[in-house]
Amino acid sequence: MAPATKKGVLERLNAGEVVIGDGGFVFALEKRGYVKAGPWTPEAAAEHPEAVRQLHREFLRAGANVMQTFTFYASDDKLENRGNKLSFTGQQINEAACDLAREVANEGDALVAGGVSQTPSYLSCRSEDEVKAIFKKQLDVFVKKDVDFLIAEYFEHVEEAVWAVEVLKATGKPVAANLCIGPEGDMHGLSPGECAVRLVKAGADIVGVNCHFDPLTCVEAVRLMKEGVEKAGLKAHYMCQPLAYHTPDCNKQGFIDLPEFPFALEPRILSRWDMQQYAREAYKVGIRYIGGCCGFEPYHVRALCEELSPEIGHLPAGSEKHGMWASGLEMHTKPWVRARARRDYWENLKPASGRPKCPSLATPDGWGVTQGDADLVQQKEATTKDQLLPLFEKAKH
Repeated sequence: MAPATKKGVLERLNAGEVVIGDGGFVFALEKRGYVKAGPWTPEAAAEHPEAVRQLHREFLRAGANVMQTFTFYASDDKLENRGNKLSFTGQQINEAACDLAREVANEGDALVAGGVSQTPSYLSCRSEDEVKAIFKKQLDVFVKKDVDFLIAEYFEHVEEAVWAVEVLKATGKPVAANLCIGPEGDMHGLSPGECAVRLVKAGADIVGVNCHFDPLTCVEAVRLMKEGVEKAGLKAHYMCQPLAYHTPDCNKQGFIDLPEFPFALEPRILSRWDMQQYAREAYKVGIRYIGGCCGFEPYHVRALCEELSPEIGHLPAGSEKHGMWASGLEMHTKPWVRARARRDYWENLKPASGRPKCPSLATPDGWGVTQGDADLVQQKEATTKDQLLPLFEKAKH
């Protein structure tokens, strides 16, 4: 039973509490057959609400304190670029997503966060007013549905993220802002510290990163953000919602440049023990809003909660079926498996990939920054890199 009055996200963070975010919806639902890779749009909230509701419930059971609305890429300009005509409008998708998130949040002590993300309009060099109008249209739904706070996430360019924060802040609700950048900074070459300062000055209460890179890379990026904010004499809370994939070979643009993206990333998935390391490192850096993005499944979120259970004060419901540090293996019939029921075994394990002819690292593609690439949309017949590369070069100039 949910408490009658829930503490807000800033109330929790101001008290030093850990807020656990949920995981990645587009990748999880794509694997389950409800989202189309490429567009990555969230019409499943209206088309298949039972699938979205169930994933919310699994993250809640795993210990997530935030049910983020499944509204990633739900701006009208993105939906129009999808290619196939949708049966639902952006408003209908966003309203359905808010209702699902609220329904499940009310089943526990979770908050609802309405989310907006980067827009094709910005990447096509539209004006500030035009881009802000797109955010405002999404925001009207979040205000109507009275979400608990707002998240601007998955922004490659801090300029667009600042515009989003300025629009969201006008509601008076708490605002979190996440860039999909690593320690090198945004696509305009601004450092993580400078990006964070701009976001805080625009009104963001919580700043951080999401997507594009693995957990420890993202933790380092947020550490640099925190350093920049403190040096500027500003204050903020910090959050991190990384990939669930190892990405040591990524370049500045992250995992979308990996040749395995998006259909062959499974060999890179982090184990639950890797997630426990992430949770501890994030906490040590001073990050108190800790969650995940693409690739994060409920068991990953459960691992975050289990690692931080001393700080959180309890274990999630999902831990009822999972012994801490594999203690459940003590009941296994095989003695060599029973011998693995200990922390030092799993902490020190170096998992094999099982792929004898595969390299441990890949060579990322390097086609340049995605901005002003409208010409590419009109060239659907160009399907190979040799055909597309001249278009990317044109888009860059």
